This record gives sequence, structure tokens and C-alpha cells, in this order.
Amino acid sequence: MSNFIVTRELIKRLYGKYEVYINPVAKFILSMIILSVINSHIGYMDRIDNIVVVLVASLLCSFLPMQIMVVIAGLFILLHMYALAPECALVVGVLFLLMFLLYVRLVPKEAIVLLLTPVLYMLKIPYIMPIAMGLLGTPVSAVSVGFGVVAAYFLEYMQNNATTITSLDEGNMISRIRFIVDGLLGNKAMFVTVIVFAVIISLVYVIRRRSMDYAWTVAVIAGGVTELVLLFICELIFELNYPIGGIIFGCILAVIAGIILQLFSFHLDYKRVENVQFEDDDYYYYVKAVPKVTVSAPNKKVKRVQSSPSGHGTAQRPKSQTTPAHGKTAAASSGSSARTVHTANGTSRTIR
Repeated sequence: MSNFIVTRELIKRLYGKYEVYINPVAKFILSMIILSVINSHIGYMDRIDNIVVVLVASLLCSFLPMQIMVVIAGLFILLHMYALAPECALVVGVLFLLMFLLYVRLVPKEAIVLLLTPVLYMLKIPYIMPIAMGLLGTPVSAVSVGFGVVAAYFLEYMQNNATTITSLDEGNMISRIRFIVDGLLGNKAMFVTVIVFAVIISLVYVIRRRSMDYAWTVAVIAGGVTELVLLFICELIFELNYPIGGIIFGCILAVIAGIILQLFSFHLDYKRVENVQFEDDDYYYYVKAVPKVTVSAPNKKVKRVQSSPSGHGTAQRPKSQTTPAHGKTAAASSGSSARTVHTANGTSRTIR
């Protein structure tokens, strides 16, 4: 576990240092995956079902806000629906317009949720999203997740009934629109899934906000179990043709993803809990302090060894200089042995 925490801290440090470069690359990769999944699962228009078009659109999304990625993904879907039938594009356009207006007013910062929910449906693992948004979002996040569920079921309905839609009379636009709208409004599985996901988001949010120990872990496990039970009950009551194996696998995967998300976002050391109490003039406070689990990254010391001219790995020592004792130089010491002798005629000489 300590190695994982060190790795997490290194990742956070690298992201904080190179955030300016990482964000565009991450948005480029994400938009390329989303647009590729849309083309592979819908793909009625060959002109945009092209790797060059996907790369250019992803490059554009990498330098623009996340809301623009939602718009571009919606345009891809509209163009594919128009290639299937103009009436499909009309209904999808009205649906997307209503979603966008409500989405911008309520949850403008959760554009990624609106994109990832239908993509996860196409990948058959949509049950991760309610638990993830219960941990990271608020109950209002049910709006963006619900819009994503509606878009996913609508696209699936179009894909399953493409032959029927194209076989209808092309001159009778009303009959095609009525067929599409009736199929959307009559989809009980879509409405049940939206309600179940909203319940799971609210449940996970309420539990993880509690002050009890291991609140996030309890919220993840409770959300996964409740999601599994509710989907099974709805399947028995409404006969929605849910894939039972897919539900079990998806809920287990959702719990695993929630625990991994907790390790990155809310990893606490409950063994060192401190309960503090203090008061002021109006209130008496009881505070529970739980420290975060942090491990400092090891500091690596690099020892440099300077090689000698002979090629051996020994360091050269500086030459030491010796000074005579008492601060006297050699010339002064040698001059101390000479003496001056004065003669009778007034001359003098030095005798060494």
C-alpha cells in the first residue's frame, strides 16, 4: 500500500507541475476515444467515419473547453442520424437542444459525465457512473447522468430499428417521427434506469458525507449492492430484459472502480482519529479530525565520483600547504642567525 501511496503522490506532483501540457493531451485522447466509439457503434455517414476527421476534431477539442467537446460529439451523432433518416436527425436535434438548455442551467461543469455515460453504455459498463458521481458529485449530478442514459437508450433504439425506420414511407414524415417518439416514450427500461441511477447517486452521496469511519468505503459497497438489488427487482416487476450477467459484472466492476477512486480522492488513516472540542461565546464545538494517508516520496541522493587522470575512480585530494610556526617565513628564520659588529673607526659589518 505504501508503494501505491508514493506513486499517487508522484502522479499528483507531476500533474501539478505539467498541468498545462497534460490537460490538452488528455482531452485529445478522450475526444478521440468518444468519437471513435460513436463512429463504430452508429456509423451511418461514411464521410465522418474516417480516422482523419476524428483526429482533426479531437485536436480541435484538445484546446477548447469541455462543453465544446459535447457539442462536437452531438454533431457527429446528428450527422449519423441524418444519414439514416432526416426525421431521426430532427428528433435527436430537439432532444439534444432540451438536454443542453437544462444541462447548462443546472450542471454546466459536468460535461464529461454527459459524454461518458452513453459511451459506457456502448461499452456495456454503465453502472460505474452513478457510484462515481455519488462520490465526486452531488445529487444534482443525477441530471447529467440521466441525460446520458436517455441519449444512450435513444441511440440504441435507433440502431435496433434502423431497418424499420428506413422501410417506412419517405414521403410521410409524420409517421416516421411518430414511430421514433413512441419508441422513446414507451421505453420503460430507460425511465427505470434513470430513476435507479438517481437513487444510487443520492444514496452514495448521503453515506459518504457522514462522519463515521470508512464512510466512502461503506458508500461504495452500499451503492453497488443497492444498485444490483434495485435492478433485479425492476427486472422482475417490469420485465425489462436487462442482461442479468451484465448487471452482476457491471456492479462488481463499479465497486472496484469506486474503491480505486477513493484511494486517489479520499484516503484517510482512521487509526489516528482525534476528537477535539472547544467553545466560543455562542457555541460548543465537537470536531473529529481524521488525518490523510500520506507518504513522502524518498529523496534519492546522488554521489558523484571524479575520476583521476590515470582512469581509476579515486578522487583527487587538494594539495596541502604548510606554514612555518609562529607565522615566520623561511627568509626571516634564515636572517635571524646573522649579527652586525661595529668597529672602532665607525664602520660596521655583518657576520653570519
